[in-house]
Amino acid sequence: MRTRGRLADGEWVLVHGAAGGVGTAALQVARGLGARTIAVVSTDAKARVAKEAGADHVVRSDGAWKDEAKELSGGGVDLVLDPVGGDRFTDSLRSLREGGRVVVVGFTGGSIPEVRVNRLLLGNSEVIGAGWGAYAMPKPDFNREVGAAIARLIERDYVKPLVGARFAFDDAASALRCIDARQATGKVVLDVREAG
Repeated sequence: MRTRGRLADGEWVLVHGAAGGVGTAALQVARGLGARTIAVVSTDAKARVAKEAGADHVVRSDGAWKDEAKELSGGGVDLVLDPVGGDRFTDSLRSLREGGRVVVVGFTGGSIPEVRVNRLLLGNSEVIGAGWGAYAMPKPDFNREVGAAIARLIERDYVKPLVGARFAFDDAASALRCIDARQATGKVVLDVREAG
């Protein structure tokens, strides 16, 4: 959010998939960086998880979330973190205030959206890719800086990973099915410790 999305203190961040592992972490980091947050979720149970992760507001993906987000943020959000993609993408662009940014981190919704660049022109907005592994792996000094920044957020009690489902290492296939079926909340954990 800070490196690719240029998140500034006091900005509004909308997080899609806000009850999953990426989403809950994003909510916590955004709050730790001084942002106000809006979580987009698909169920009441996921809404509770997003609130537990620190969301200021929660909206439902099956409702008028774009309009709710614009109202809650006083005209539009500054940053959208989108690990979902799919048919939400165009409304993500529409939810931005002037100069807003959408940071694309994945496509769990199944389809890769296309950008109609006239929307970027009209809103003076941006779509930014954040392929973290390719970006960060060849930069060891950068990784140390990020690690230190995350450690500070942990020390200040902003980042506390929420663990959802736990699976034995031998049952990794069930963990993947849980994630694939979009039933996962928080971090899905494989327990690699030996029983006994």
